[in-house]
Amino acid sequence: MFKRLTDASRPKVTVTINGAPVEVPAGESVAAALIVHGERACRTTAVSASARGPYCMMGVCHDCLVRIDGVPNRQGCRVIVADGMEITHQSGARELKP
Repeated sequence: MFKRLTDASRPKVTVTINGAPVEVPAGESVAAALIVHGERACRTTAVSASARGPYCMMGVCHDCLVRIDGVPNRQGCRVIVADGMEITHQSGARELKP
């Protein structure tokens, strides 16, 4: 369904997706990196625990929410990958601070 347009001259960065190191081209969005590496769902809904994944890829739908470097509720389609970034799935309702 999705296929990355290959550009061998683009530099690579290493990110961690759910604990696994992955090499991705610099300048790619977190959501694109997830899709290309087989991660179709990046969060579950709070009510039904249904899997949700990137949909609009432009920041409108909020279905690509992930935890990036420990910060929850980041829109993966609007964040560019950076070397050493840690990306994890988000499950259920967001965490509230007391």
